[in-house]
Amino acid sequence: MTDRTWEYEGYDPADERLRESLCTLGNGYFATRGALAECAADDVHYPGTYAAGCYDRLTSEVAGRRTDNEDMVNLPNWLPLRFRLRDEKGPGAWFTPDTTTVLEHGQTLHLSSGLLERRTRYADAEGRVLAVRQLRLVHMADPHLAALRTEFTAEDFAGDLEVEAALDGAVTNAGVARYRDLDGRHLTHVHTDTAAPDTVWLRCRTRTSDIRIGMAARLVADTPVSVRHTSLSAVQRTLLPLAPGRTVSVDKTVALHTSRDPAISDPLRAAVDRVSRAPGFDELLESHITAWDQLWRRAELNVPGEAGHILRLHLFHVLQTLSPHTADLDVGVPARGLHGEAYRGHVFWDELFVLPYLNLHFPEVSRALLRYRHRRLEAACAAARAAGRTGARYPWQSGSDGREETQELHLNPRSGRWLPDHSRLQHHVGSAVAYNVWQYCQASGDAEFLHTKGAEMLLQIARFWADSATYDERLGRHRILGVVGPDEYHDAYPDAKEPGLDDNAYTNVTAAWVLTRALDVLENLPEPRRRELVERAALDGGELELWQDVSRSLHVPFHDGVISQFEGYGDLAELDWDGYREKYGDIRRLDRILEAEGDSVNRYQASKQADVLMLGYLFSPSELQALFSRLGHRLDEDTWRRTVDHYLRRTSHGSTLSGLVHGWVLARARRAEAWTFCQEALRGDIADLQGGTTGEGIHLGAMAGTLDLVQRGLTGLETREDALWLDPVPLPELSSYGFTLRYRGHWGVRLRMERGSLEITVPSSDRLPIEVRLPGRAVSVQPGETCRLVLPDREA
Repeated sequence: MTDRTWEYEGYDPADERLRESLCTLGNGYFATRGALAECAADDVHYPGTYAAGCYDRLTSEVAGRRTDNEDMVNLPNWLPLRFRLRDEKGPGAWFTPDTTTVLEHGQTLHLSSGLLERRTRYADAEGRVLAVRQLRLVHMADPHLAALRTEFTAEDFAGDLEVEAALDGAVTNAGVARYRDLDGRHLTHVHTDTAAPDTVWLRCRTRTSDIRIGMAARLVADTPVSVRHTSLSAVQRTLLPLAPGRTVSVDKTVALHTSRDPAISDPLRAAVDRVSRAPGFDELLESHITAWDQLWRRAELNVPGEAGHILRLHLFHVLQTLSPHTADLDVGVPARGLHGEAYRGHVFWDELFVLPYLNLHFPEVSRALLRYRHRRLEAACAAARAAGRTGARYPWQSGSDGREETQELHLNPRSGRWLPDHSRLQHHVGSAVAYNVWQYCQASGDAEFLHTKGAEMLLQIARFWADSATYDERLGRHRILGVVGPDEYHDAYPDAKEPGLDDNAYTNVTAAWVLTRALDVLENLPEPRRRELVERAALDGGELELWQDVSRSLHVPFHDGVISQFEGYGDLAELDWDGYREKYGDIRRLDRILEAEGDSVNRYQASKQADVLMLGYLFSPSELQALFSRLGHRLDEDTWRRTVDHYLRRTSHGSTLSGLVHGWVLARARRAEAWTFCQEALRGDIADLQGGTTGEGIHLGAMAGTLDLVQRGLTGLETREDALWLDPVPLPELSSYGFTLRYRGHWGVRLRMERGSLEITVPSSDRLPIEVRLPGRAVSVQPGETCRLVLPDREA
């Protein structure tokens, strides 16, 4: 294994789902899991294919209730390619690793070229050994194409090999066991036919969203290809003569279109036309590698050792989920990538962890992802009105449109009970949208977006927070009541009849930040644009005065000298952490454990993931101190350190994002424990630390967040006030690394961290110099220059 490959050796059915997720190939338009082409979906394998933004809504009956769920649709399976030997006795059994002796098996994910290679040596019941090598790509230059080359070598015999390739429309959404009580049959009106002697097609549509899907496959072999059709699949067959030691091959090229695509009229015709024009495998591979080379140059990352190897895998999956092709689509950030069906493919707040990385490499992709939010601003305003509020209330989970997609019930696998789900009360998702708007505009300098769509979103989110705040005469402060914070464990007070918590610190502080930023934007807009916006939104001076007041008076609760997660948090019982760890071992999903015991996590000072500490992730120490000062509180280093320690001891890390945030916060606090949490964030998916969840799809936010930890967290990099601000705090375990970024029209700006020094290279261009600010000094780096700065010694 090299830093440019990710490899698996041997075959273990228990590991297949994990490998399939981590060997997924995609291009930002669609992706296919890394399942073996000869294996159908079963309890071991799951060959899912997903197109970004392709959703369908079905109604199911669960626990005596009818419930609607929208899913990212598992599209027709283009992978199937199975093979068996034929002799005078007839056909033998199909070769699969679950039914045939596997002598050797390995998979190599070539990260540099976006190519999945597998090598398997099978032995049949008569001892004949067949070696199989397969190369797979989902084309990065042409996002509608994929290809599969399969090479067969008979090691010690001669005979005929029957090869059968198919497009399979008999698929369902069945990749997540706990969803299997829900209806997963999203495809209907499946038809197949032949377009040319070597080409077949399949068309279908989704049941309620009525998305039409067209898929075409071309099979190329040295022997004739025959075709047969079933009610749900198109099957191509050829017979290959084998001789000892001689390799024969079959190439399968596939095109995919949906009715959501621009510039087509009929997805089926588009797919047939595209596959007929597609070049052969070798030429496809060449242009595919060129496209990947260009991506890697824009996202260069050089980190030594095992951490660098994992980061490269993370970067690979970010790039193939959200590539430049994504900029042409109306899609958000799917929390589990295009890699599986967990979370039903929904969009949460994970863009909060993804866009900061993209902003500095692929700002056009960030802009497109923010436009997804802007297109759903009207729906967010309608949701606020339905709740009796003004402004915009974005949903916790999004999908095809702007309605709330959060499930009303969720299954606890430990107890087998379906329970009410109150996570839709996480209104802080609106603050995440606002934060991403601001960060994108600061990094890109995109004033046009900030003055138009960005300002509209900021204004309406601020308006929602101001209208959600209730003035408390006793406290002399505004309060936000009945919400759920990022922690997610706590959704109600102990024994309360209604869900919701009061004055979640993260929610209130970020709401104050949104109000402040919205006021700043309004003040600095060009006067004609400000007038347009004020008129369209019917803003008046009294409302703006309220924003000022609320932004300075939102209540932030404290207890025992630390910031309280929410009002009353300090009154909750302490949990016997050692006892539960001794009893259960892994207690990441403490909520499920307690519910199965007939208890509730709402009773305890216990968090699933960072909540209050998220503030230290979003804001630098100076920004956070300024925010608290605006709210009338002094947040000194001692108070913050006590707060960090308090929640470190009371967090189970039931989310892959938790280790990331804690590592980030501790690195900024210059604490030696930071690396432990950074390692957990790095290993979250590759080691499947959450216990089987990676097989249902990767955790895209955590992967992108680890990249941003290197890019911004350890360098202290901020983009504000038209400058790059740097305050490096390298960890001893990761003190030497380099990366490139794109900043305000400068392409390929290279930063190199070494022990005690920072080097910045700005490529030649006609752009203005980059202003770089470090604690106590500022430098201006001209295009074509390299600047080397000596850093002061810091406690790690």
